[in-house]
Amino acid sequence: MTQRYFGIVGVIAAWIFVAALPVLGQQQVFRAGAARVDATPRHLPAVVNGSMLERLIEEVNDPLHVRAVVMDDGSTKIAMVLVDSCMMPRDLLDKAKAMASAQTGIAASNILVSATHCHSAPSVISVLGSGVDERYVAFLPGQIAKAIKQANDNLQPARIGFAMGRDEVNVATRRWLMKEGVAPTNRFGGTKNDRARMHPGYNNPDAIRETGLEDPDIPVISLQTTAGKQIAFMSAYSMHYAGAPNISADYFGLFAGIIEEKLPSGDEKRPTVAMIANGTSGDTWLADYKRSERRKFDRFTVAADVSAAALKAFESIEYHSWLPLAMVEKELDVAVRFPTEEEVKDAEDFVSEWVSERKPKTTEEVYALETIILSKMPRSRKITLQAIKIGTLGVGAIPNEVFAETGLNIKKYSPFEMTYTISLANGAFGYIAPPEQHALGGYTTWRARSSCLGIYAEPLIKYELIELLEKARGVDK
Repeated sequence: MTQRYFGIVGVIAAWIFVAALPVLGQQQVFRAGAARVDATPRHLPAVVNGSMLERLIEEVNDPLHVRAVVMDDGSTKIAMVLVDSCMMPRDLLDKAKAMASAQTGIAASNILVSATHCHSAPSVISVLGSGVDERYVAFLPGQIAKAIKQANDNLQPARIGFAMGRDEVNVATRRWLMKEGVAPTNRFGGTKNDRARMHPGYNNPDAIRETGLEDPDIPVISLQTTAGKQIAFMSAYSMHYAGAPNISADYFGLFAGIIEEKLPSGDEKRPTVAMIANGTSGDTWLADYKRSERRKFDRFTVAADVSAAALKAFESIEYHSWLPLAMVEKELDVAVRFPTEEEVKDAEDFVSEWVSERKPKTTEEVYALETIILSKMPRSRKITLQAIKIGTLGVGAIPNEVFAETGLNIKKYSPFEMTYTISLANGAFGYIAPPEQHALGGYTTWRARSSCLGIYAEPLIKYELIELLEKARGVDK
């Protein structure tokens, strides 16, 4: 009886093992697809923001694009999208994500869309002295969804790797501590006795020291076919922007062009898609005011320098045939710095003679109008944070203009071996200066739609994003 029993058990065990062989022999397949869709305005002139005052631009210097990458590890599919835009509101991006989700099946919560922060693109968000270009607002969501769909349609078996490069030449702190009574004041900015000034100039005897840090890191994610042909090249850099005339993708577009030329896919239907996101550059720019004189730079030199550093890192990449993916997000309700009744009354009196006839012409007029606009808006903002896991790489997404110090702290305390952060992702809710920076005042703390979240928004967002990275890392596969 015993022998017969064990004989039956043995037969069943053998059958189970044989039946499981196909499953045990299956390899996990990692897939990736990319697409680039033209987002150049179809009409001119176009309303352009990115400056204190609104501009109407009548010429296109170079094309704008939406660049999308979709990755699939077999159980999780995510999309990372970059748009040549200064900044984009959450409602516009929520609309684009819903459209893309309906077309691809990718959950909206698994889609990250960020702006490069180029300062020469049509305005889709009203900020400071600029309104919106309504025709472009209607046009852009469809182009974003189109890029995601095309990237999803282009999915193919892929290998993935990443590395970290570095360029210290093109990042420097643009906020400086000044001597008492020297920094510009703003009657309607909500600050007093400002000590910080943006762009103090070279050899300024009134400039004491920089108020922040720089982050020269250049992360690189490379996606290739299993045969080694380039699919996509994703990067980021914590430098604000490099100015360009007319409608332009700025150095971000030039960087992409250089990479795409040097790493062609060899497939006309699925060309290489390169992109560089804006890291944490709220207080950094090109000019190093510690120098005795201005060095020569423009968007072309920045693109050349940063692409060279990225390509150097690219050469060191070790590829993986499969890596686990995870993407988690969280919505926060963040308080706003609100003007007092007295401040609103002062602003209303100041603008009363011209507000019905024209747009603001000066910084003081801009911030007076911002005071009135803010007073009629909700006292908090609902913002979305995202964290992405790509194997041992973590990516954090924040819908704000983030100081380099904040980005460095997120990387320091991230649970991942390598981490980078993308700003102006999934919305645009203004600068988030660290609390001690608010004590110094200055442009990036002046109260407006471009900087309205509470003084302690930065530590809250930083903490919640680190927690989100921990959660993403712990997602089991």
